[in-house]
Formats: sequence, structure tokens, C-alpha cells
Amino acid sequence: MSQAVRLDEFHRADRSSLDLKRRSLCGACLAHALHDGYTDLLYVLLPVWQAEFGLGYAGLAVLRSLYYATMGGLQIPADRLAARWPIRMSLAVSTLVAAAGFGAMALSGSLFGLCAGLVLAGIGASLQHPRASLLVARAYGSAARGPLGIYNFAGDVGKAVFPVVVALLLGVMAWRPVAGLMAAVGLAAALALVFVLPRGSLTAAPPRASGSGGEGRGFALLMTVGAFDTATRMGTLLFLPFLLEAKGGTGTTTGLALALVFSGGAFGKAVCGWLGERLGIVPCVVATETATAVGIAALLVLPLGPTLALLPLLGLVLNGTSSVLYGTVPDLAPRGDVGRAFALFYTAVIGSGGLAPIAYGALGDRAGSAVGLLAAAATALAIVPLVLRLRRPLAASGQA
Repeated sequence: MSQAVRLDEFHRADRSSLDLKRRSLCGACLAHALHDGYTDLLYVLLPVWQAEFGLGYAGLAVLRSLYYATMGGLQIPADRLAARWPIRMSLAVSTLVAAAGFGAMALSGSLFGLCAGLVLAGIGASLQHPRASLLVARAYGSAARGPLGIYNFAGDVGKAVFPVVVALLLGVMAWRPVAGLMAAVGLAAALALVFVLPRGSLTAAPPRASGSGGEGRGFALLMTVGAFDTATRMGTLLFLPFLLEAKGGTGTTTGLALALVFSGGAFGKAVCGWLGERLGIVPCVVATETATAVGIAALLVLPLGPTLALLPLLGLVLNGTSSVLYGTVPDLAPRGDVGRAFALFYTAVIGSGGLAPIAYGALGDRAGSAVGLLAAAATALAIVPLVLRLRRPLAASGQA
């Protein structure tokens, strides 16, 4: 009888642990989809703001940077501030602040009010990435690589859904009511997070093994790989529309091409995290980055039809590597501080995402879009020797 009781208690604990993991992952995915959707829907609003406020392209770039730079620059201080809070509270508050930013935009009657709303939304967004990633890493422990890939994929879902919804809404109403609706969606998401996310601290999953004294150097190398991977992606997307135009494509063709890239990329983010778990981190990244470089080079010589056919596969490897890299952050976190490690990593990749298009754009202005694409391919190849140097730090942390 006592053995049956112990077995029943074991099964109940196992079900409780599984429920905690699922709730943690669902909540993190909800937060990621909303915040990444907020980030990308701004592209749809830029032309509307240009017409209303009489802004040039430089002014529009400044508007976007108010949100993007705030989000990227505050990752570390925001994570440090929220380190004493339960993650459940951190994600709910960050979502509420981001929604308040869109509410401020909806109520603004001036350019200054719009700018203030963008900064407020960026402050809220700065907390989501490190806290939600830490939530998944704590919930799943050493098995977190695959779930982090799903979390990464959820961000792409938000990027795909929110801009389309906003574009459709702008056809029937002004941008301020649309911003107000986005604020309401954010408020609803914040309330949902309060109910979905588990209460208290997560201690169900064992922590990952920490590395030796070289883990700091390994993590710095990982951040460099992440920055280069982001730069490759940004450079490719910057020049892709011009390449398609040179092959005889139209605006509709470009829209289709981007949809193919992003759909392949979303699938890659969901799949590559699991592949990294099974094939090994280094072999997986070497394979995806090499395939990315070959795919970018193939775009330059293929006619339009085969180019479009290649884009989903290119999107898979172009975006999929990021899931492997995000899943490796806990393995190499200096001194085992996973939250701070995620904040540092996201700062590096977001910073690269802001600076890389400027560098590639300057090169493209001087030498043409084909050279710019080749530079993006070369950046992908440059990752290979860097990631090979991660073998020793990963072995020290217990990962292959």
C-alpha cells in the first residue's frame, strides 16, 4: 500500500512539473509574440507618420530608433532592476508598460507625444527578452534548447500577424484608434500572463552545469557569433528586394519573397533548436551558416523562378541558427547568472541589428547590391571558425 501511495505521489509531482513547464513556455511565447509584434508593426505606421508630421527618411529613422534603441539599450539595466521580482510579475509589468506606450501614442496630439509613447513602449519591451528566456531556461533546465526554439518561433508569429492586422485596420480607421486597439491587446495580454504564468520561483528543473574559468571567454565568443548571425540576416534582407527587382520582379514579387523567407525562417527557428540538441551545437551552426552562405551566393546567379523556390530553405537556415545560439546562452552564462547573460546577449544581437544595415548599406552604395550580398555571405562564413572555437568552452560546460 505504501508503495502505491509513493507511486501516486510521484505521478502527481511529475504532472505538476509538466504543467509548470507548459505554463512557463506558453506565457513566455505569449509575451514574445506580443512584443515582437509591437516592434514590427511600427514599419506599417511609418508612412502614416511621415505624411502627418512631414518627416523625411532621416526623421522616420529617428522615430524608429526611439523604440529600438530604448529596447536594446535598456536590456541590461532593466534585467538588473527586475532581478528581485518574480518573473511572472516582470513579464506582466513589462507588457503593461509597452501597452501604455501605445496608449500614449493613441492619445497624443503632437510629434512629442508620439516620441514619448515610443520611448515608453521601448522601456516595456526591454524587459521581455531576458526575463522570458530565463523563465524557459529555468523551467526546462538542461532540456531547454528545444523549448527556447519554440519561444523564438513565437516571436516570428507576432511579427507575421501584427503588421498585417494593423495594415488592414488602417484601411478603415485612423492610426490613433489603431494604436489604442494595440494598447488594449497589450493590456489583455498582461492580464493573461498573470493567470497563465506559474507563481513564485521556478525550482522544478535542475540548473545546467556551469563551465570552468573560461566560460566568460566562451560567452563573449557566443555573443560575437550571435552578432555576426544577426548581421548576416539584416544584410541579406536589406539587398533582397533590389536583387529581385534586377531579376524582373515587381513589388508583389518582393512581398511574396519576404513571406517565403519569413515562413521558412519561422519553421527554422522552431526546428533548429531541437536539431542543436540532437546533432550538437557546433555541427548544427556550422551546417546552417555554411548553407546560408551558399544560398546567398546562389541567389546572385539563379533566375527569378528558382530564386523564389530557394527562399524558404534560405529563410530556414538564415533564421534557424538564432534558436541554437539562444539555447546555448545558459550553458556559457558567466558565473551561472543566466538572466544577466540573456540581457547581455540580446543587447549584442539587437545592437548588431541596428548597426549592420548601416554598414552594409554604405558598402552597397559604393559597390552595388551584389557586393553587399556577397559581404553578407562572407559574414556567415566568418562565423564557422568562430563557432569551432566554442568546442572547448562547451565541453567544459558539459555540452557538445
